[in-house]
Amino acid sequence: MAIYYNCRHCGVNVGVLEEKSLHIEQLGFHLLTNEERMEMIETDYQGNTVVKIICEDCQEALERNPVYHQLDRFIQ
Repeated sequence: MAIYYNCRHCGVNVGVLEEKSLHIEQLGFHLLTNEERMEMIETDYQGNTVVKIICEDCQEALERNPVYHQLDRFIQ
């Protein structure tokens, strides 16, 4: 199964890891709290792991407009 990295705000696919033998420690997921894991990491209907991150465009928008931090989605 693959690991997809998608932007939590705009939904764009930032990247994908097709590696079959990756471990949680290699990806740094073990450094997250349980709450962070629940918020950031999901499994899709095909069994792939989906990690919600922030893409560069959304990060720049957040820096320019700090009020956007209150919104889940600010780019349509």
